[in-house]
Amino acid sequence: MSEVPEFNEAELWTIRTTLRERYGEDVDVELAETELRLDPHTTQLTTCPAVFWRRGDCNFIIVKTGPERYRCQFFYRVHQVFGTGIEEYDNLTECAVTLLQVQADHERQRRQEAEEGGA
Repeated sequence: MSEVPEFNEAELWTIRTTLRERYGEDVDVELAETELRLDPHTTQLTTCPAVFWRRGDCNFIIVKTGPERYRCQFFYRVHQVFGTGIEEYDNLTECAVTLLQVQADHERQRRQEAEEGGA
């Protein structure tokens, strides 16, 4: 499999702009690398560029799996990893917005369950 290209400036701008719109302020993002199994039928791992940020106790990651191909997750602890239900996106804005929406819904549900449990 060929090497996955790094995030380009336009992609980073898209992520930063989406986060600024969501949170009302600039968010520090970190560039990272992760290894993924791009083909579920093999055990071969591919090194992929990633963008990572943290908000409160939640961590977010968007991984570039190919030209205009992205995967995303959010997590609280190692055993609390969540996705959006979509394996891979071909639109970075859709990927980022959906990730933020799913996490906000999850957070709202967590708060509601905590309030109901404490009542």
